[in-house]
Amino acid sequence: MDTVTLAKRRYTTKAYDAARKIPQATVDTLLEQLRHSPSSVNSQPWHFIVADSDEGKARIAKSTEAFAYNTPKILNASHVIVFATRTEMPDAHLQAVLDQETLDGRFRDDQARTGQDQSRRFYVNLHRFDQKDVQHWMEKQTYLALGTALLGAAALNIDATPIEGFDSKALDAELGLRERGFTSVVLLCLGYRSPEDFNAGLNKSRLPASTVFTFL
Repeated sequence: MDTVTLAKRRYTTKAYDAARKIPQATVDTLLEQLRHSPSSVNSQPWHFIVADSDEGKARIAKSTEAFAYNTPKILNASHVIVFATRTEMPDAHLQAVLDQETLDGRFRDDQARTGQDQSRRFYVNLHRFDQKDVQHWMEKQTYLALGTALLGAAALNIDATPIEGFDSKALDAELGLRERGFTSVVLLCLGYRSPEDFNAGLNKSRLPASTVFTFL
């Protein structure tokens, strides 16, 4: 199926069939696509927590006390992914990325490796010291991963719901994220829609192309 059809077909699921689980092979495929999400200078400033058990989903759902309408989505979904972003960009992470690129054969010689390292550190320091928005910059990369996961889910016939309505501070505490150098940014529920999902039968609506595009 072409990507335009996928984009038109996917929608934000409002209610899940709690009795239906995503096959593990399908989950593994989606997670592998998620792992290969793009990020600025291949910075990969993220971590993903995947919950598929009732206990795991209940722990995540604790963060929706003030957003009760989102609680059933989390509890009834087959899987829930917490998208977490680094709270800083430490040297150890930059080195780990560089070492992995080396293992994966990204560099033709030491000069290319050094150039990649210097380029990445230039942009990290640009956001850290000059623009002073490194946290926001890293979160934007995490949202690129969310977009990858949403389109991937549609391609695998999985219904999905991105959720920002949760208490990040509470969830960070529940999962011990800040102690690990991360903070939760957005959730993604995955599964199969319930027959009671009102949003499934509604027409998709977007502004017309003449409004959203300017051609130079």
